[in-house]
Amino acid sequence: MKKVIYAATIAASALMAGCATTPTTYVDTANDAVVVMGLDYKDFEKAATQATNNIIASPLMVHKNAAEGARHIMSVGPIINDTTQRIDTDQLTKKMRINLLNSGRFVVTTAVGINGAEDEMTAKIREMKNSKIVNKSTLKKQDAVVLPDFNLSGKIVQRNHSVDRSTQQVDYYFQLTMTNLENGLAYWEGEYPIIKRGSNKSVSW
Repeated sequence: MKKVIYAATIAASALMAGCATTPTTYVDTANDAVVVMGLDYKDFEKAATQATNNIIASPLMVHKNAAEGARHIMSVGPIINDTTQRIDTDQLTKKMRINLLNSGRFVVTTAVGINGAEDEMTAKIREMKNSKIVNKSTLKKQDAVVLPDFNLSGKIVQRNHSVDRSTQQVDYYFQLTMTNLENGLAYWEGEYPIIKRGSNKSVSW
């Protein structure tokens, strides 16, 4: 009986060892060299940084009164996801918005968007003008909302290729456009390829 119990204990210990999981650790994003076939935070950071640097460097994107501190107002969207992955394109646009705002050259409107306002409070508070609980001195002007000068739109494209029997290549393209809403012309466009090559056993979704 003791031999049976001992054997069962050994088997259980071996099973638990085989099922052991990798411990959870923090990732040092400044020195993270891990590469995956799908898109990860490093890819979005790279594309967003390159794009915003190029937008800021473009002479067409400089406000005519920039010397007096004037900024272009921009709206965002849509960014089309043409990949096999379920990604939130805000992961790209939010980084770009932060970089452009910090540059001192752009301000983003959240009151106007292709699918409606990103933040509905701008309109909501104006609906309270007749409310008895509202201090009328704090009411916001009906004609104070500023429309955007430019709109950021684009697409994230994925193309898969077979290199050989054991290797695959996945091409990603971040394609972005800044449209002047006064005349409908694209004042800036950029494309940022990210190419990954790895085992056919790896998945990109």
